[in-house]
Amino acid sequence: MGVIAREDAVRTRRGWRPGYPAAAVVFAIGMAGTTLPTPLYGRYQEQIGFSELMVTVVFAVYAVAVITVLLVAGNYSDEVGRRPVLLLAMALSAASAGCFLLESGLPLLFVGRLLSGCAAGLLSGAATAAVIELAGPGQKARAGFAATAANMGGLGCGPLLSGLLAQYTPWPLTLPFLVHLGLVAVGCAITWFLPETVDEPKRWPPLKPQGVAVPPEVRSVFTPASLAAFAGFALLGLFTAVAPSFAAQTLGVHNLAVSGAVVFSVFLASTVGQSLTQRIGVRLALPLGCGILIVGLLFVASSLIAESMPLLVLGAVCGGAGQGLAFRSALTLVSGAAPAHRRGGTISAFFVVAYAGISVPVVGVGAMATWLGLRRAGLIFTGCVILLAAGAGAYAARRPPPVDATDRP
Repeated sequence: MGVIAREDAVRTRRGWRPGYPAAAVVFAIGMAGTTLPTPLYGRYQEQIGFSELMVTVVFAVYAVAVITVLLVAGNYSDEVGRRPVLLLAMALSAASAGCFLLESGLPLLFVGRLLSGCAAGLLSGAATAAVIELAGPGQKARAGFAATAANMGGLGCGPLLSGLLAQYTPWPLTLPFLVHLGLVAVGCAITWFLPETVDEPKRWPPLKPQGVAVPPEVRSVFTPASLAAFAGFALLGLFTAVAPSFAAQTLGVHNLAVSGAVVFSVFLASTVGQSLTQRIGVRLALPLGCGILIVGLLFVASSLIAESMPLLVLGAVCGGAGQGLAFRSALTLVSGAAPAHRRGGTISAFFVVAYAGISVPVVGVGAMATWLGLRRAGLIFTGCVILLAAGAGAYAARRPPPVDATDRP
């Protein structure tokens, strides 16, 4: 009777409290803050003076922080609840914006990216789980799309917002972060009124680092899903860390709004790809998404060879669509196969692999660029990711996940 009464109380609260769309808005606000600096790295290079390798290292600090938080506290929201973790993530995002506002050299850039990565690490598992769990009967598929769209859409809106503000306002390195602080305040207000979806949350128990913990029943689904996520996030990492520099140095495009729009197009295409996943079918979307991702990578390689902005945009759109198809399919399979009491931790393990893809290859590109030049480094990168995406797609096609995993949220 106690369990039934608690579930009735939760349903009552959900009748007047925000639901999964509100949680998705909070997710998007938090993720937008993580990509705000993308079009601004060139300005920071001019102001502070550092190499292309250092740009990728600053970017990688963010991803390392994400992975560390996922490993140390990826399942923490399963214990303390989704709302406290979301509020903590918003606080870290605000602190990151503060570091960029006070920026006086590389140390604060590193601290800002570190705090931003910690916020994203907390959001990746907790916000995804909150959006899915706040969905009512018959809303699980839409909530799954809302979670992945909020993630990718937020990441895409960050560089678009900062590019426009940096290009067309007198305060290019301050106004983007002031605007984001305002958005974070809105996100905190929304989070405060979200229903808690964890039954009997604990009051801040001690952290117990989990490592990469994947329940045995999820592993057959987890392998192809995580490989596809790694390949797709590697493409995103290339565009968020290196594409603005390539546009400026090789293509002569110095408009920050254009650079931000190119990065935004990757994430917009990803969101469109995600919207098609349910129509195509979750199991088919994974290998198909890998195939489209490969086509996009070929366009990116062609743009490097021909020094063509249109080809780069085609690569962004096509690669982003393939990444979106594969990513939503992968996340749906993993979250659906995971038991409820370990869903947050399992999703966090999935994001550990994904964020390894967004960081490790990009640092390799930065290191190779100092030796071989940006163009050759990019070609080597695209070749390696094409091979990985082909392997993940072939694996998923030959060993499709169980039907019951695709039928769950």
